[in-house]
Amino acid sequence: MPDPHLVSRTMADVAERGHRIVTDFLNRQTLNASENGAPGPDPMQLGSAFLEMATRLAANPARLMQAQMGFWQDYLTLWQNTARRMWGVNDVPPVIAEDSKDRRFKDEAWRDNEVFDFIKQSYLLSARYFTNVVHTADDLEPKTAQKVDFYTRQFVDAMSPSNFLMTNPEVLRKTAETGGENLLRGLQNLLSDLERGKGKLKIRMTDDSKFTIGENIAVSPGKVVFQNALMQLIQYSPTTEKVLKRPLLVMPPWINKFYILDLRPKNSFVRWAVAQGHTVFVISWVNPDETLAAKSFEDYMLEGPYAALDAIEKATGEKSINAIGYCLGGTLLSATLARMAAQKDTRIKSATFFTTMVDFEEAGELGVFIDEEQLKAIEDRMQKRGYLEGREMATTFNMLRANDLIWSFVVQNYLLGQEVFPFDLLYWNDDSTRMPAAMHSFYLRRMYQQNDLVKPGAITLAGTPLDLSKIKLPTYILSTREDHIAPWKSTYRATQIYGGPVRFVLAASGHIAGVANPPESGKYSHWVGTSQPASPDEWFANATELAGSWWPDWHRWVSALDKAQVPARTPGEGGLPALEEAPGSYVKVMATD
Repeated sequence: MPDPHLVSRTMADVAERGHRIVTDFLNRQTLNASENGAPGPDPMQLGSAFLEMATRLAANPARLMQAQMGFWQDYLTLWQNTARRMWGVNDVPPVIAEDSKDRRFKDEAWRDNEVFDFIKQSYLLSARYFTNVVHTADDLEPKTAQKVDFYTRQFVDAMSPSNFLMTNPEVLRKTAETGGENLLRGLQNLLSDLERGKGKLKIRMTDDSKFTIGENIAVSPGKVVFQNALMQLIQYSPTTEKVLKRPLLVMPPWINKFYILDLRPKNSFVRWAVAQGHTVFVISWVNPDETLAAKSFEDYMLEGPYAALDAIEKATGEKSINAIGYCLGGTLLSATLARMAAQKDTRIKSATFFTTMVDFEEAGELGVFIDEEQLKAIEDRMQKRGYLEGREMATTFNMLRANDLIWSFVVQNYLLGQEVFPFDLLYWNDDSTRMPAAMHSFYLRRMYQQNDLVKPGAITLAGTPLDLSKIKLPTYILSTREDHIAPWKSTYRATQIYGGPVRFVLAASGHIAGVANPPESGKYSHWVGTSQPASPDEWFANATELAGSWWPDWHRWVSALDKAQVPARTPGEGGLPALEEAPGSYVKVMATD
């Protein structure tokens, strides 16, 4: 049993903190309801989606019965196999096995102990049954089918036996070893997370007290040499005597912050690119508040890449640059390039796209959140506040990988009672950003909902209709195979749109880890091809897998376009004076400030 004094202190603390959390939360909910109006009973329209699915299933009872019979047959086999194991038969094959990558069942007891093996297989059979039933419904509208499938998987993931005390062997073992002190610590962790979220659960993923931006994260030396209302432009200090003549401009997304490309020296793309002889400029977007509510996608283009191009010319004297756009920053880059093509503006000589969608026809699971009802709900909230809360966007992204980014922390923090580890990538992931109302509404409706960017002339920015096929410059498209945000087969569509020479490279892993993959780590491979057929599957079938990071491949590609070199450029010594040290002040503004 745990120390009775520890239990007493913990319960007293729980009572006091719990009362305060609940009171503050209820007061805040009352205030929000009076200011913003009460939310509708079903803002995501889940009820109507599942009702439609049930109606379709009822129209084909034979198929539903077949699925049920298969489920019960598998369940009977599982009972028989478990009984055989209890009688001492060791070589009993599983009825259903977990994916080898499924970390929920990594503990050996899930296989060695017949009781926990039964619990695990029962869950896996039930999960498969629910998924199969959802897929059995005929003639569902595609968006409805996607929504039902997504939220069924959310339910299935939540009900995993690994998420509960009495059905998780690792948690039971820990509870026995500590006399239950792990559960008391977990309760304290839960209260702390509720306090962080002001009454809403804000799961702590990393020890954020161990990181300070500019001190041990985002530390590549450089200067802010330009700023406006939407961004600061950082020029990084050279580490080579000579540099490539063409400067490099990096446009990160303004969903999350730029320092994913400059976490620590060992995994910093910025540091590595500087070491290869690039004069690196990075846009650090502002974390907007209600004063920037009217800033539009067009404003982000004019005050982002266009302003950066003018500033880089003043700082270096160079009109020609290479550009990189990451995710939403890449979508902005493609729109900018289309406008520049129409204006005969050739200052950007090559474009690189990291995990970027320009054709949103198959936008992946994010499309679940982009129906008319949800868009109206989002717009109503943004209209009242002037922006979308960073936490709302972060929750959406976390749901795309719920087992990794939600439930694993529930087990570690609340059931095992462990303290979180300091992890730079998760610190960045938790450093959320707001979205200006006008820009975000345009982005969601015109890109995700209407897919207008790939329709020639459908979008006009700064008086110029856009046509992506007019982009003729060399492009490098980097996608990642396990991307949940920008699915690689969707990003591949750009190879059939741009009018210039295209190199498509596919990296292993996901939206973040596949990009921030330095050569020194040797962690993830990448695939390259010699042509870009219309089908992404055909491209992959003929692609060659290469070990290690794609970064050297990109550098060989971009440096071959223009090998001219000049003496290294020191930030602040050109035509633009230094305003402050990198990483600047904009990146330090938190969404909670």
